[in-house]
Amino acid sequence: YKQHSDVLESMIIKLYAKGVTTREIADLIEKMYGSHYSPAQVSNISKQMIPKVEAYHKRKLSDRFFCVYLDATYLPLCRETFEREAVYIAIGIRPNGNKEVIDYCIAPSENVEVWTEMLQNMRSRGLKQVELFLSDGVVGMKTALAKTYPKAHFQRCLVHVMRNICNKVRVDDRETIMNDFKQIHRQPNKTAAV
Repeated sequence: YKQHSDVLESMIIKLYAKGVTTREIADLIEKMYGSHYSPAQVSNISKQMIPKVEAYHKRKLSDRFFCVYLDATYLPLCRETFEREAVYIAIGIRPNGNKEVIDYCIAPSENVEVWTEMLQNMRSRGLKQVELFLSDGVVGMKTALAKTYPKAHFQRCLVHVMRNICNKVRVDDRETIMNDFKQIHRQPNKTAAV
């Protein structure tokens, strides 16, 4: 019984981590296993993740990353209401080429103040050197990066640049302009690109 119970609890935690609601998990467990878990029981089981999440956000970071991607995406989150909130994420590439999720946080909307706080937190946890940051066009991002990592270079994410270009041209011209943009980006040097 204990082993069966541990398997169910492990599955509940995994489903909850994937964003399945407590009510949906309770219904799913009952249909699959015949075991009844109320949404409150599912919620209590999923709370076992809180210490692991807190430890993740406090862990010591590698002192150096070659490149760090900074971006936010909006996901529907259930709190008092069901709203879309910004999930900020920093993904780093180590000098050996391995990728790592450095950190993430959730806020109602994307703004440079949250990014600044996240960058300062990463620095205080041990990340001292980054060669290149890539990000979208959030106003003030270059300034925030210059304060926290003054030696790092900054590049605007090409996907975001392409989206912005597409928003400024007629629909019929988008494919041609995007092909031209890609050809410019593929050139070996600035002279060839010009």
